[in-house]
Amino acid sequence: MKKGLTPYGYKIVNGGTVIDEEEAAQVRKIYDGYLGGLSLTGAAKAAGLELKHRSVRVMLENRRYLGDEYYPAIIDPDTFRAFEAERLRREKILGRDKKQKKATEAKPAPIRFRLIMPARELSDPYKQAEYIYSLIERED
Repeated sequence: MKKGLTPYGYKIVNGGTVIDEEEAAQVRKIYDGYLGGLSLTGAAKAAGLELKHRSVRVMLENRRYLGDEYYPAIIDPDTFRAFEAERLRREKILGRDKKQKKATEAKPAPIRFRLIMPARELSDPYKQAEYIYSLIERED
């Protein structure tokens, strides 16, 4: 996959952005594969691309594929909405949706600590730091 600011599926010709039909076909195939039940990486692999989960997600969340004043459309709005709905559905099933994470309250961090004076000194500064750190106790 190429690197740079131009999204995959486009190329710059004479100062303007045009669709790279071969790459755009892969982008469409990734959307279709994901909507057909494949994982993000599985959909990319089926389209002939070896990408990590995060890279595929960022690609499919790119609204430029819908088209704007600079980028011609590669996908239609229905496909983009279907992708978003399916992604959110899967996140909820897997317990990865952000709403559930916010509902979980974290315990407050302890404020008071006590340090027992070290009984020995080690020649390795990293081991000494590890030893001193192990002497810190929480006060309730």
